[in-house]
Amino acid sequence: MLRWTVLFCVPVLVLFCLAGCGGRTSATPAPGNASTEAPQANSTPAASGVYGSMANAVGNIEQMGGWTACTAQLPDGMPCASGLGNAAYSMTQHMPIPSRDGHSTQFSISGPTGYSNVLWWNQLTPAPSASHFVYDFWVYVTESNAPQALEFDLNQTFGGTKYIFGTECNFKGTGVWDVWDGREGKWVPSPVGCVPFAANSWTHVAWTFERANGQVHYVSIAINGTTYPVNMWQAPQANVDAQELNVAVQLDGNSRQQPYSIWIDDMSLSYD
Repeated sequence: MLRWTVLFCVPVLVLFCLAGCGGRTSATPAPGNASTEAPQANSTPAASGVYGSMANAVGNIEQMGGWTACTAQLPDGMPCASGLGNAAYSMTQHMPIPSRDGHSTQFSISGPTGYSNVLWWNQLTPAPSASHFVYDFWVYVTESNAPQALEFDLNQTFGGTKYIFGTECNFKGTGVWDVWDGREGKWVPSPVGCVPFAANSWTHVAWTFERANGQVHYVSIAINGTTYPVNMWQAPQANVDAQELNVAVQLDGNSRQQPYSIWIDDMSLSYD
């Protein structure tokens, strides 16, 4: 398996943030000031329109084969989704209900230990020349208060450098969308607030990213059609021997490891 960074945050007596697969730990919260209120929205209708028509697109990623999962550790003992224990988990594709097109995918987490997490990822065709991305998906939850956090990532690696577009809706921690600093291996709060997703309904999320000047640029996030500027620049992770393009989804358990599921539909990645 290719080595790649896996991200998580859980608030216990101190806030532990771990970058997996050989990353570092920190016993302090990610630095930075962030408002728990969403900033004034732009009039842009959706993030997918920021770059116009992309040259490449992969649709219905949630229906594709090739999804891989791990919980606290990889088979070789290196950290994966980390957390405080091994979560129980399952993934079921082609769910007719709830769905938008009759083929959603259900991701579920449970287990005996609080603050345990599970990560799924899918390797796509590497695209080292791509520098603009829109990661677009719909999420359905039934238990709004069960997730500690939900993480949605895009990873691009080539030439010994890994560009991690890591995002986390940190419901019970910072209360904002956190983004990943690949060089320091830690979460950084963004200015965009994040509240629990509405139960029994679909939430539409579209992240717009770019890779420019050797950095990761979090351009904006669109939530249910309203775009919020993020405009944060973070460093990539150096010395990674891989060539890849993948998307990832992580479910974080809360203090009681309350079982919950999310359903994802119409997941796509557009890029050029």
